[in-house]
Amino acid sequence: MAGRPREETDSNTIVETRSEKKLAKPRLYKVLLHNDHYTTREFVVAILIEIFRKSESDAVAIMMHVHQRGVGVAGVYTYEVAQTKIHQVEQLARENEFPLLLTMEPEDD
Repeated sequence: MAGRPREETDSNTIVETRSEKKLAKPRLYKVLLHNDHYTTREFVVAILIEIFRKSESDAVAIMMHVHQRGVGVAGVYTYEVAQTKIHQVEQLARENEFPLLLTMEPEDD
């Protein structure tokens, strides 16, 4: 096998040594939903269920949190997944003529 050091022992047995590489965990990002006065609660719940794969009860709880506090976490994902989910929601919001704002920020380590 190329790239791995080999040693021959006294009994003509070949022993391969492997170096262990630790993979760093990818940085995670929170996808934040921001409250506005136009996007319906039903639409927010629907995107939380469809795009963010939340249960109906979790989706309602997140929507109410956003409604009462102005912002809430829709989910935590790797950078690429967070961007994709934001893009999907923004497209659905535009199609339904809602100004829903989503942002993302690094999760605290």
